[in-house]
Amino acid sequence: MDQIDPTAPPSGTGCVDCDAIGAWWLHLRRCAACGHVGCCDSSPNQHATAHAHGTGHRVVQSFEPGEDWFWDYVDGRFAHGPQLAAPTAHPADQPVPGPAGRVPADWASHLH
Repeated sequence: MDQIDPTAPPSGTGCVDCDAIGAWWLHLRRCAACGHVGCCDSSPNQHATAHAHGTGHRVVQSFEPGEDWFWDYVDGRFAHGPQLAAPTAHPADQPVPGPAGRVPADWASHLH
């Protein structure tokens, strides 16, 4: 796809938008066009989808250790893509949900 830039590094090790507001996330997704790391649709803030809708960047890749699948928001299905620039996941010792210290005790009740 012409919207995928395999050289774009990830914006960080966590959801950049959640970090900015002191929030937490369940799973992370990485924009395949620009590297923006956002939280998944099960997370309270759903920043990955908001980024896709706000920018038109339609494809994300999972930013979870051991996962390499892509998702196309426009087609609403899994997609194929090239190897993206490292790192391809958040650090393995980063908790899920995360980050440590921001996740409420009743976190499961906040999921979508």
